[in-house]
Amino acid sequence: MQYQCPLCHQSLQLDNQTWRCANNHQFDRAKEGYVNLMPVQHKKSKNPGDNQMMMQARRQFLDAGYYQPLRDAIAVLFDKQLSEHQTGLSVLDIGCGEGYYTGFLAESLYARHKLSVYGLDIAKGAVRSAAKRYPAAHFCVASSYRLPFDDQSIHAVLRIYAPCEASELKRVISADGIIITVTPAPAHLFQLKELIYQTPQLHAEIAENIDGFSLIEEQRLSYPMVLSGQQAVNLLQMTPFAWKANEKLIAELSEVEAFHCNTDFFIRIYKKIH
Repeated sequence: MQYQCPLCHQSLQLDNQTWRCANNHQFDRAKEGYVNLMPVQHKKSKNPGDNQMMMQARRQFLDAGYYQPLRDAIAVLFDKQLSEHQTGLSVLDIGCGEGYYTGFLAESLYARHKLSVYGLDIAKGAVRSAAKRYPAAHFCVASSYRLPFDDQSIHAVLRIYAPCEASELKRVISADGIIITVTPAPAHLFQLKELIYQTPQLHAEIAENIDGFSLIEEQRLSYPMVLSGQQAVNLLQMTPFAWKANEKLIAELSEVEAFHCNTDFFIRIYKKIH
């Protein structure tokens, strides 16, 4: 599968180390293997996406295995959903960050399904890091609101908290394609919330309505974590709560010997409506 030009929407062809369309718009393939398909005029800031500190915190936290049960559950669902389909499919991870889930899907599913896994994120630094670490997957810098893929070229999409335009999902996902989403269930990271808010609220249980898709399966994954102070800070830096945390709270949290915190996820599967 080729990428689509973000400027004129023609298919891109790889020529040497340059992706080029029929209108001669060109996008260089970086030495790490990714391609930047986010023109300057599509950016809302100079360096959109997560900053370096957030990226490093997430890498350290995920590498320690705290979200491995979630990663494994996602892989099992993809394996099950793809089992009846032909080989040569394409899977897209929207908001892939440093590629923790993308890389695992590429490595674990290829042997059985011979599929191609793509990761997309607006943060160039995260995509560069992902491409260096997970060569089995394909990575690009692009907006989730302007997916650089041809119509009906993607069979399955993974969205972990990532925003996206429903019309774009409907455009790029094939006729019998699926979306797997991960969202916070009510008690997700409630102990962390209690440090930030005077009256913390539970997350809502309402499932997202994605135009053009029907919800066909839902499961809930919950388990406790015991974190060191530094890993608790890393977790905080990964979340929107970080914007409300002051330096005193972060310093106190880093000194905690064992921070007990519960995960609580909804994993939902949506299927494209014919």
